[in-house]
Amino acid sequence: MATTSPTPESFARTIRSARTSLAFGETVDLAIDSFCASKGRFLLTMLGMVIGSASIILVYTLGLTGRTYALNMIASLGPTKIEMMFDGGSVAGPNNTVMPDNMTLDDMTAVQTAVPDIVASSPMAEIHEMLSMGGGVTKETLILGVSPQYKDVRNLKLLAGRFFDDQDAATHTKVAVVFAPLAVKLFGSYAEAIDKTISVRGIPFTVIGVFKESIQTFGLSEISSDQTILIPYGVARYFTGTDSVKEIFFATGTPSEVEPAAKRITEIISARHRPTSVYKASTLTEVLNIMGKIATMLTIVLTLASAITLIVSGVGIMNSMLANVQSRLKEIGIRKALGATSREIRLQFLTESVFISLSGGLVGTLIGLAIPLSTRIFTDIKIPVSPWAALIALATSVVVGVVFGTVPANRAAKLDPVETLKYE
Repeated sequence: MATTSPTPESFARTIRSARTSLAFGETVDLAIDSFCASKGRFLLTMLGMVIGSASIILVYTLGLTGRTYALNMIASLGPTKIEMMFDGGSVAGPNNTVMPDNMTLDDMTAVQTAVPDIVASSPMAEIHEMLSMGGGVTKETLILGVSPQYKDVRNLKLLAGRFFDDQDAATHTKVAVVFAPLAVKLFGSYAEAIDKTISVRGIPFTVIGVFKESIQTFGLSEISSDQTILIPYGVARYFTGTDSVKEIFFATGTPSEVEPAAKRITEIISARHRPTSVYKASTLTEVLNIMGKIATMLTIVLTLASAITLIVSGVGIMNSMLANVQSRLKEIGIRKALGATSREIRLQFLTESVFISLSGGLVGTLIGLAIPLSTRIFTDIKIPVSPWAALIALATSVVVGVVFGTVPANRAAKLDPVETLKYE
C-alpha cells in the first residue's frame, strides 16, 4: 500500500492543532470540576463579587432615584411655564422723567393671538402695602394681582378654600387668596382663614383660599415674602392706576413647546417696545438640563466609588487562584507531560478566574435587581431600574476576572513540568 510523504503545509497544520488540542468546552468543564472540588473556598471568594455587583446596581439605582426625584421636584414649579420680565431700557416720560419700558396687558393679548401653543397666561402686578398683623404690629405685605389662570401656570397648591375664578375677575370681586404662612399668622390655621376679612388701603377683601407653592423656593420666585396675598388683576389696577405689569406668565401645552414659544414671545414683545428695551424669557428647561447633567455625573461618581468593592474582591480572587495553582502543581506537571501547552494551561486557570468572578457577578446582579423590583411590586414606590446597571455589573465582573486572574494563570503556564512532577 503506497503512502504519501507529508508536505510542509500538512506539518504546519499538525503543529497548529497541537497548540490548540484542548477544546474551549473542555477548558470550561475543567473549570467547573475545579470549582466543585473546592466549593467552600470558591464560594467565599465569590462572596466579594456578589456584594460588589449588588452594590453597583443598588448605588446606580439610588442615583437614578435621586435624579428623578430632584428633577420632578423642580419640574413641579411648572414644566411648561414661561416667565416674561422686563430686563432693562427706559422711555422718556412727562417732564423729561425716565421711566422703565414695562410690559402691558396688551402685550399679553398680542402673544395670545400670535402664538397658538399658549394654553394659559396671567399678568402680574406688584403692590407693597403695610398690613396689620394684630396686637398693634404691622408688616409690609406683598400683594400680587394675577388672573385665575395663574394657579395653573404656577402649579400652586390650595390648602383650603378655592382660587378666584373668571367670574370673580370679570366682576372685580374683592377676594383674596393668602399664602399659607400669612394665613397662620393672621388667623391661626388654614381653615380659620376662610371667609375672614383683611383690609388693604381701607378696602375689605374676603379671604376665599389659602395656597402654597408646589415646592419650597426660599423666596427665589415672585412669591418672595411669607406675607403674600393674591388678588384679581383687575382689582389690583385700582391700586396701581396703570396697565403696566411687572411680569407675564405663559404656559404651553407640552414641555417640548416651551423653548420655541419662549423665543417667539420674546420677539413679539420686543417688537412692541423701544429697540433699546430688553425683555427676558425665563423657563425651567435650562435648569432641568443642568440639574440632569449634575445628577448623572453624581450617579457615575457614586457607581465608580462602589466599584472599589469589586477591586478588593479581585485581589481576593487573585490570592485564591495563586493558592489554587500551588495546590495543583502535580496536576499541572502531569498535563504538561501529556502534551498540554502553556497556552492551554493559561487559558484553563484564566477561565476558572473568570468563572468565579462572573458567577459572583451574576448572583450579585440578580440580588441588586431583585431589591428595587420587589419594592415596585409590593409598594407604591416607583424606583427606576436601569438595564445599564446590570450590564455594568456583569461587564465589570468579567474584567475583574481577567485582570486579576492573569497573574495566577501566567504563573501556572510558566511552571517547569519536571519540577512540578517532583513536587510533594
